[in-house]
Amino acid sequence: MTAHPEIETDQLASVRADAACLHFHPRGTVRCVGAPLFRNQAARDLGCLLDLDPAVIEWSCLPLVLHRQGDSHVPDFLVVREEGTSIVDAVSESSRLEPWIEDAAAQAGYRFDLQSTIIAGHRLANSMDLLRYARWQCPLGDRVRVLAALDEHGSLTIAECLTAFHETVPIAGLSSLVLRRFVEIDLDEARIGPETAVRRSRS
Repeated sequence: MTAHPEIETDQLASVRADAACLHFHPRGTVRCVGAPLFRNQAARDLGCLLDLDPAVIEWSCLPLVLHRQGDSHVPDFLVVREEGTSIVDAVSESSRLEPWIEDAAAQAGYRFDLQSTIIAGHRLANSMDLLRYARWQCPLGDRVRVLAALDEHGSLTIAECLTAFHETVPIAGLSSLVLRRFVEIDLDEARIGPETAVRRSRS
């Protein structure tokens, strides 16, 4: 059964308004289309991972209402990847969603993914560190110097790359280049440090 459009709009607006009152760190995003709205820390953490996932083109928050008879659900994200678009819900490892939600997503034309944020390892912490600089833009001169040095040497450590920044705060400029996929670093092996290797992005 399809919900009345006005009721659906009101429900979506209400869910988004509630999420807009909540604040989670880091505040910045780079591939979120529209307002970044998160209902809980699990959703914010997953948003961090989406921003650093090289397969993700863009994502949006609280995108639509799914229905089944008298039930309704607003998923956390609509995620556009190269292989297609999916609806994604962020959950803790112990939580479960109703099985009808996947069917409703399929009827709406989307694959449904239920994802729990992986806390083990370093990817989430590194992603959060980088996203502190989401609003920074690396100036053209610094970007050219870093990319030219990487073309010459193949890879450099973060400490070596920082000396190429003359126009902006070095770590902010380098973080911006990582976030915007000009360069890449390993986010899983260890926490980001001066010895972390930097390479030109392959994407």
